[in-house]
Amino acid sequence: MKRIIAFFLILLTSEIITAQCAMCKAVVESGDSQIAEKLNDGIVYLMAIPYVLVSILFYTLYRYNKRKKI
Repeated sequence: MKRIIAFFLILLTSEIITAQCAMCKAVVESGDSQIAEKLNDGIVYLMAIPYVLVSILFYTLYRYNKRKKI
């Protein structure tokens, strides 16, 4: 049941997500290089956070398993 609810929530929010992409494209196309640079920095920041969190998770699991074996 939870999977069905999650599927419909994702399905309903997909239109909102694509609308944001169009807004970002319009900002970059406006020609202001300072705004485009800040937008690029924001994208890189948002892209890096999941990698950092997953890395921390795997490191924690590695340390836990290493300590457990000894």
